[in-house]
Amino acid sequence: MANNPLIKDGLNKGAVERIIHGLLKAGAEFSPASFRKDALSSLHQLELKDRVRHLILVMHRHLPTSFPETAKILGKIRDHWDEGDPSDTLSPFAAWPITDYVAEYGLNHLHTSLDLLRYLTPLYTAEFAIRPFIEAHRKETYEQLLLWCMDSDENVRRLASEGTRPRLPWGKKLASFIEDPTDVITLLENLRDDPSDYVRRSVANNLNDISKDHPEIILETCSRWLADAVPERKWIIKHATRTLVKAGRPEVFPLLGFTARPKLEIGTLTLNPSTLHLGHPLKISVPITSTSDKEQNLVIDYAIHFMKANGKTSPKVFKWKNLRLKSKQSVILEKIHPLKAITTRRYYPGKQRIQLIINGKTTTDSEFALITP
Repeated sequence: MANNPLIKDGLNKGAVERIIHGLLKAGAEFSPASFRKDALSSLHQLELKDRVRHLILVMHRHLPTSFPETAKILGKIRDHWDEGDPSDTLSPFAAWPITDYVAEYGLNHLHTSLDLLRYLTPLYTAEFAIRPFIEAHRKETYEQLLLWCMDSDENVRRLASEGTRPRLPWGKKLASFIEDPTDVITLLENLRDDPSDYVRRSVANNLNDISKDHPEIILETCSRWLADAVPERKWIIKHATRTLVKAGRPEVFPLLGFTARPKLEIGTLTLNPSTLHLGHPLKISVPITSTSDKEQNLVIDYAIHFMKANGKTSPKVFKWKNLRLKSKQSVILEKIHPLKAITTRRYYPGKQRIQLIINGKTTTDSEFALITP
């Protein structure tokens, strides 16, 4: 495999061979040569999700037309699965078409399919495959998800969380959970102190998804979870609120141990040089003095309002540092911000504004002029 393989390379000729081997060992009856020819006919031309779809269709052409019969085969494949090269981070992708096959052809066989997804998810997460069942069989699938929260296998417990993420990357959005995440929150209550970091990370990501549509619900949930929170749960809260921190929601900072209403005297935000060419660094500095009698915990960020093609500006928030400021302490914060050409942003000449943000609140600002080629 190439030094910098693409994710789609996880579904290549080698993956096809492993799928063939696993299916045959699990009891399928088909011509390996015919399956191979069918699978490889256009695989190299396709992108990742199209490769998944293509291999699902190939499997369907070579497996029994009856889903219950195919389910019997897939229900044995883990016992014969070739895990591939352990040093190859893309090797798990070979099992993706197998889990998603269940979603494509098993939707009318609910209990068989749910049992099968529980069995298959350790091979390659069934977080995408479970979503059509949530939409088509909401009540029954949700009840199963609640049971999976208590499963002895961390992969199954994670599926209960990851599969219900309203805005799962690469997955279909779950509109009902975007509109009302109450059931998701109820489910996550069962996993908030899970012993597995794999599961807890999914819980944090799920909450972060919800925060994009319902910030108040996540603020309330995290505030409630903070009571008697063990360090692992505090980690969940920190990562679940990262979008709210980036958005500068002032209510989130006390949840993370930062001062709710910091008392500060902030000097002039100095930008040097005040006019610079693209490709040169910008030095940012600002003096800050605590006016409080108590120690204060601060999150220092800054937003650059970049000039756009239409003459308006659009802000981009950057992290600066976390700061513990003692009573009456004074510091001078300094930061070098590189302004160089990157593929993800186009720079336009003119006045650009920088704002200093402390614990989610904008404090002071200053401008510099950017000269572009």
